[in-house]
Amino acid sequence: MIDISVSGIEKEFEVGKKILDGLTFQVDTGERVGLLGPNGCGKTTLLRILTGVVHPDEGEVVIAPNRRVGLISQIPVYPALYTVEDVLDTAFAPLQEMEAEMTRLSQRMAGGESDSALLSKYDKLSAAFQTGGGYERDTNKNKVCSGLSIPGGMRERPFDKLSGGEKTRVNLARLILEDTDILLLDEPTNHLDLRATEWLEEYLEKFKGTVLAVSHDRYFLDKVVQRVVEIQEGKAEFYSGNYSFYAVEKERRYEEKLRQYEKEQAKIQQLEKAAEQLRIWAYSGNDKIFKRAQSMEKRIERIRQTDKPKKDRKMSVRFGEREFRGDEVLSIKGLTKSFGDRRLFADLNLEVEGGERIALLGDNGTGKSTLIKIIMGEEEPDGGRLRKGPTVKVGYLPQIIHFDHPERSLVDTMLYDLDCTAQTARNRLASFKFRGEDVFKPVSALSGGEQSRLRLCMLMDSKINLLILDEPTNHLDIQSREWIEEAVEDYEGNLLFVSHDRYFIDRFATRIWMLEDGKITDFKGTYQEYLAAKEKGRLAIGTAPLDGPLSKGETPEKKDKPKRPGGTKNLEKEVNAAERAVAAAEERMYDLEQNIQEASADYLKLQELYQQRETLEDELAHLYAVWERLAADLEEARG
Repeated sequence: MIDISVSGIEKEFEVGKKILDGLTFQVDTGERVGLLGPNGCGKTTLLRILTGVVHPDEGEVVIAPNRRVGLISQIPVYPALYTVEDVLDTAFAPLQEMEAEMTRLSQRMAGGESDSALLSKYDKLSAAFQTGGGYERDTNKNKVCSGLSIPGGMRERPFDKLSGGEKTRVNLARLILEDTDILLLDEPTNHLDLRATEWLEEYLEKFKGTVLAVSHDRYFLDKVVQRVVEIQEGKAEFYSGNYSFYAVEKERRYEEKLRQYEKEQAKIQQLEKAAEQLRIWAYSGNDKIFKRAQSMEKRIERIRQTDKPKKDRKMSVRFGEREFRGDEVLSIKGLTKSFGDRRLFADLNLEVEGGERIALLGDNGTGKSTLIKIIMGEEEPDGGRLRKGPTVKVGYLPQIIHFDHPERSLVDTMLYDLDCTAQTARNRLASFKFRGEDVFKPVSALSGGEQSRLRLCMLMDSKINLLILDEPTNHLDIQSREWIEEAVEDYEGNLLFVSHDRYFIDRFATRIWMLEDGKITDFKGTYQEYLAAKEKGRLAIGTAPLDGPLSKGETPEKKDKPKRPGGTKNLEKEVNAAERAVAAAEERMYDLEQNIQEASADYLKLQELYQQRETLEDELAHLYAVWERLAADLEEARG
């Protein structure tokens, strides 16, 4: 059975510029379809056409009868005093009507009415109420709110006071509770943290209805969709698999079309040469040769069937890099931050050395962006200290982009900020797909994704050795995400980033900082290794770095020591770094002993300090062991 049928849809908002041009496809009942295409190709417009908010200029949309359609990005307007709880309860409107009717019928029966028709009606309503989940409303609501990170305090707040992202989460919860038949998802993971995104993926796996999803989250698309419809130049291209299949198949089709085009062009060139020779001979008055030349030209026109396939140019610029000297990049000791009564984190102790690529992860609201702002000097900590290495030069791409002069054009913004020539500014902007008249637009006219792209374009010229990215792929289409990834791939300095994009995390993280409950779990390894360790229960919240996971009952095997690149130079650096770490820990132990002596009359304070000393003793033992092992390796290498 067909749930959605789209036939010959055309839509233009500017005369002569069709955003949809004869778009045709269908979605069968129970299918999970991903709708892809670059920003501005008409994906959201199509979803609004499917829900009747926008009307097409030409074509027809048919939704199967009696199928309820829900669109995530379309947030209804509620009365001013509605709380989040009230909005969630609107999902149960049919059940509430049934319950009210059952109450009226039971009151009539309690008043002495004994009509068999009355009893029959009550029984039917009661059965429908139970089948519809009337008795599990609160349980289901709590499950969905827990999965989508909608806490009890948020449920009591007025809906119209929420941020756009919070409203989107609540609306998604409402649609799930309504048990909609057809879910239209427009960037559903944009405002979800990793935990909520994984919960949504699990829900959609069990969902029995139809899903049409617009998303730039490649991990989400791989997990959820079974088929891809790509909008290209207003028309539909079809791929019978998930995102990974689509990416490989799209490249294969491009290569095949390019080969076909090149083969045709070679044949055409050969025939044109022959036709030109025939025309020269025809000038001697031989009509037969002239007709042969005409026939050959018609044949050439019949061969011209394949247009040259288009492929967007890859980004041709990279981050400017500054040479890094020394081992220490960043040192965080005892860092604490609160806002009022709400403590984000306390007593964070972290060390970053050269060459590390760190993913800072955690649920929304745990303080990731605040920690980044403290590192950048935009926020002051309540306690503790933070020190950057003397040769560290930071490049920063914030989550919320701000320009001091949004009224300036793109090219003027580049000229003022980078002090470059007009031609250099145009060339750089063109590398980031700002071409033609676009460069004269005011910055304020750009979308969120375009502003991120412009800020990244400006950042590329900086000579940096520590790159800090806060949600760098938010609001970007897949192609723009791949551009950023190519730039980061070539960058060889230190990287610290906050992201919910699991493709990005998988590709770059070699160390994980998971911020939970005011503490950081520091795991040295990839994101997949972190997940495996978490699955096996080997992670404990704290700030001591943990190495990759071992299976239960597994003992570490003795392995031949790998040869280190660069002779003993790198090993000497590691020994020196280990010595400094031991010295720093001993300094902290000395300060702690002094505090213990001063607090000798305060029993509670003394107990807390004794516990800190015990933790520090364990850390010192670990640091000494590392130092001794590295020193032995160095002695052996010098041999």
